[in-house]
Amino acid sequence: MAASPEIRMRADARRNRDQILAAARAMFAAQGSDVPMEEIARTAGVGVGTLYRRFPDRESLIRAVAKESLAQVLQDARAASAEEPTGWDALKRLIAKSHQLQVSFQLAWSSSRVREILQVDPEIGEIRNTLMAEIAQMVKNAQTEGTMRPDIGVGDMAVLFVLILRQSPAMDALGTFAAERTVAIMLDGLRARSNGELPGHPITMEELRWPGIVKD
Repeated sequence: MAASPEIRMRADARRNRDQILAAARAMFAAQGSDVPMEEIARTAGVGVGTLYRRFPDRESLIRAVAKESLAQVLQDARAASAEEPTGWDALKRLIAKSHQLQVSFQLAWSSSRVREILQVDPEIGEIRNTLMAEIAQMVKNAQTEGTMRPDIGVGDMAVLFVLILRQSPAMDALGTFAAERTVAIMLDGLRARSNGELPGHPITMEELRWPGIVKD
């Protein structure tokens, strides 16, 4: 039996939304959040009118991309925690394999205006805080297992995420191996075998006020 016109319309609308978000996510990561809406529509294969019916302004599109990306990272984190044998393996998998984690940071730090947009959205805040709680549990598990050095806080991880996952043009020119190499260096520095002392104290989430991924 053929689907009803209403069901087909809903399916078309969902497909258009998914295509717009996929195009916006890729273009925001590559060109920044100021990329023209017309270019996003063209890349998504939809008309400009369709884009604006789904997302009436740039802010609504930015929020939708951020929510989708963070929700996917949270899903990845939960899957890593459930499927990997140790906290260290779960954390390593999340950092090394989550493309959405990189997208989230690139978007959150693309401009001061974007940071303002993300800071005031309560749904983004809820997803972000749940994600950081999941990562905090990974850190705690890895430290209890003895695989991660004990003087690391979840705030330290947030800072490292920002520093490592914000790709520079130089890294883009070197290809994906540069990012993979940098992540490997970061992970190696977190291992418990290191005897060097870190300055200061483990950074907590309460000390940070960064948008997108860190508690306001």
